[in-house]
Amino acid sequence: MSVDTAEPSEFSPRQNAVLEQALRLLVDGGEKALTTSGVARAANCSKESLYKWFGDRDGLLSAMIAYQASKVRTFERNGERLTAASLHDHVVIFARDLLEVLAGDVSLALNRLAIGQSHRDGSKLGKLLLERGRRQIDRRAMALIDTGKRAGLLRFADADEAYHTLYGLVVSDLHVRMLLGEPGLKDTARQAEKAVTAFLRLYGTEKVLAEMPALG
Repeated sequence: MSVDTAEPSEFSPRQNAVLEQALRLLVDGGEKALTTSGVARAANCSKESLYKWFGDRDGLLSAMIAYQASKVRTFERNGERLTAASLHDHVVIFARDLLEVLAGDVSLALNRLAIGQSHRDGSKLGKLLLERGRRQIDRRAMALIDTGKRAGLLRFADADEAYHTLYGLVVSDLHVRMLLGEPGLKDTARQAEKAVTAFLRLYGTEKVLAEMPALG
């Protein structure tokens, strides 16, 4: 299994702990601090283990980004049948997690680093952030709203358009403002609830709309 195709759930708790230390090093010390020696020392593991688990430095970065993206939770198919209430709850969890991850020191550091490297030939961080970060989140969230449609709770002709409407309602221009130095939201729960209520009013079926006062 290549680290480029591995899902974060396939990493062990020990590997996740190493990735957490690597992310902290990046936040505290920038790109120069992210060396195999530095990560091995911070995580109390050998460099040989790092190479075995993640491959080269790009592999480590890829795993770090995928692990960070996995903190944004969505609906997992575990036999649960979606209802109007559970759909609302799952989308709110997604929205809150998304806001908290994007506003966190780690995501801001990764995005600022990628922006700083964007002019360099051969820089891979921006591509990794898209492929292992944003697109992983997009794929899982779109699966959630597709499940909502199949359950007769959402209606839309274009899942991609519906999802990007949700993303825009949740994030707006917050991430850009934070990258430029503005403080984050004081109440991510309120923003998440407001965004999900607006999304469900736009795309919810009669089943959902009938329960809207109780939901939002």
